[in-house]
Amino acid sequence: MDCCILLKKVGEKVKKTLSKFKQYFIENKFVLGLLILLLVALNIFMLTKISFVFYPLGVIIETVAAPIILAGISYYLFNPMIDFLERKGWRRGLAIGLLYLIIVGALVVLFSFIVPAVRDQLMSLFKNFPKYWDQMTQRLTEFSQSPLFDQIKDKLNHNMNDIMKTISQKSSSVVTSAINSIGNIVGTVTEVVLAIVTTPLILFYLLKDGKKLPDFILKLLPVNSRAHTRQVLIESNHQISSYIRGQIIVSFCIGILLFIGYLIIGLPYALTLAIIAACTSIVPYLGPAIAITPALIISVVTSPWLLLKLIIVWIVVQLLEGKFISPQVMGKSLKVHPITILFVILVSGKLFGVVGVIFAVPGYAVLKVLVTHVFIWFKRVSGLYGAQPKSKYMTRPERDQEE
Repeated sequence: MDCCILLKKVGEKVKKTLSKFKQYFIENKFVLGLLILLLVALNIFMLTKISFVFYPLGVIIETVAAPIILAGISYYLFNPMIDFLERKGWRRGLAIGLLYLIIVGALVVLFSFIVPAVRDQLMSLFKNFPKYWDQMTQRLTEFSQSPLFDQIKDKLNHNMNDIMKTISQKSSSVVTSAINSIGNIVGTVTEVVLAIVTTPLILFYLLKDGKKLPDFILKLLPVNSRAHTRQVLIESNHQISSYIRGQIIVSFCIGILLFIGYLIIGLPYALTLAIIAACTSIVPYLGPAIAITPALIISVVTSPWLLLKLIIVWIVVQLLEGKFISPQVMGKSLKVHPITILFVILVSGKLFGVVGVIFAVPGYAVLKVLVTHVFIWFKRVSGLYGAQPKSKYMTRPERDQEE
């Protein structure tokens, strides 16, 4: 009898302890969130200790990443054309075949006419660039010794000769490091060739069966989370497709406009410089600054009037791109502040190099979609974002919203 009473008391104490544990750790959403974060951190810590297990997976991802990325970009660029032909009654396979014929024809024209001209200009530019650089340095040195520069130096009260010497040394080191890095670029030619060879095959199956991929992914998830995950996939797809298509069209328009402008002002290597500008314009904000550098060096060495004409052409093209082309093509689909884009590009470039700079903005757009939906889920589950209690410190918009 005493044993039964003792067991009953022990059971009641255990029940009270479990009730308190449930009250303080499970029903308390904030503490529960901290526990979940702690478990996630422990999992990440344990995974870092067994990173060698994932080394083969990293090699696989590194090998297939380039062709998959190229095929994905091509998919977002060409899929609207395939969908249009399919709506007009074409079979999807025939539409893809027609697209490949058009691409082959464009490549034949490209390698027959444009590539030889660009190759000759590029070889000449590489051959003459050290001479252009020396001449520009000499021009800057002469300017630093002119009476006008002495007046500016007296007003600024700085030793500008030392500043110009420092700028010249830094610029020379940058050029030297860029030339030395060409060897690393040449070392990746094999990987690039393999990626180019395998990309058309991956692109074919993406164009043919790409619409089935979201349904396949959703089948792997719990039923209750499929609707919300589908919404995330739809928004992420919209962000990526809008950015890729828009940025490629904008870059192409910038290249065409600059090529026309360079031909009008008589700038040497017009085609090559326009292609460089079109390629670097893929990177927002930083791309135009990189693209204009070789054109500035060539124009400074050639004549002051050419430099003035180049600045006018560049301003006109940037105004057209900023006021007309980008708003019409890109719109406001990303809804990202320009300062945020600049910081994202700088941080991503520091972490992942050139690849990070190129894919910083679409990666941030997708991450923003994921974080937004996770935050919406957390608001719904945690109960920490209910109705705001009335307070005398509320602002007028908050008070009007409460009413």
